[in-house]
Amino acid sequence: MAIAEQLRTLEVGTPGHQSAGYSSFTSLPRMKSTVRGRVPSCETKRQNVGVTKRGIERELVSCLLREQFPWLADLALRDVELGGWDNTTFRLGEHLVVRLPNEDALVEQIEKEQRWLALIAQQLPFPIPTPVHRGEPGCGFARPWSINRWLDGRPAALSALQDLDHLADDLARFIAELQRVSTIDGPQPGMHNYYRGGPLTVFDDEARRAIHALTGLIEADSALDVWQSALDATWDGPSVWLHGDFTGSNLLIADDRLAGVLDFGCCAVGDPACDLAVAWTIFDGLSRDRFTHSISTDSAAWARARGWTLWKALKGLVAFPEDHPRNNGVRLGWRWTSLEVIDSLISAHHASH
Repeated sequence: MAIAEQLRTLEVGTPGHQSAGYSSFTSLPRMKSTVRGRVPSCETKRQNVGVTKRGIERELVSCLLREQFPWLADLALRDVELGGWDNTTFRLGEHLVVRLPNEDALVEQIEKEQRWLALIAQQLPFPIPTPVHRGEPGCGFARPWSINRWLDGRPAALSALQDLDHLADDLARFIAELQRVSTIDGPQPGMHNYYRGGPLTVFDDEARRAIHALTGLIEADSALDVWQSALDATWDGPSVWLHGDFTGSNLLIADDRLAGVLDFGCCAVGDPACDLAVAWTIFDGLSRDRFTHSISTDSAAWARARGWTLWKALKGLVAFPEDHPRNNGVRLGWRWTSLEVIDSLISAHHASH
């Protein structure tokens, strides 16, 4: 199976397996997309290897706790407001969270977080989850899993943010400090993080096929220009740490300020351009300007960032109907729909030239 196809199977997942209860930046005005049309739906199948997301329920977690951490087994176990694509998460008591990988191929995310998060956390200006215990396979669940510290705050995707300028400042500061962490022996991009931080050429065929399939729904020629510019803007800088999945689902907010950053499953050491996608998926207008001006990087990095964001938006539009939660911004933790994001990327590309 080609790399891009393996990634599509893991990342897109199976329709109907998403958690409920999402509300995407509901207090903020939304843009209107300039494109119209429908997208043909198609099904993607998830490999059934061991227990998948549907089978990871509280009963299973309670069994694992009783067998391996009996002193924690009586703590209340609750669903979290926003579930993840790669891991299933439950709050344990008031101060802990249980995190279980949904697929065998994602076990490396747990291993990576166990090794690196405590070290990285000491050098960051805002809290991140740190491991407390490592769980082993058991109760019919064949993968390692984690118990991490719970972080207070509400996901930005569920928060009535009044001032995005503060979030732009805080996130730019977080990115700058993350990139200063030593990269010695850090994890390289790969299947474990969907090659984020690696070359966009991995997704070239997939992106071009998607753009062709969406002709009439999006401005295909302009989208191809955005993509080709991203490929041409090759990266030859020093490897730095990247988070890999800054979305409104993974950014915790308190009093309109960044209170913590969740989910380092896609972290790696490499090209950090993918971390800049929030410029188009969360920020706009003055807050976007504030964020981009606060990031110390070059125009080539922004071109690659537009490529990463375009690839992500295209994936959902090809795999699911236009009005599916995967594309309306809600499930992704984006303020905008996939179509609106593509419009923004095209406009930013034209402005850069």
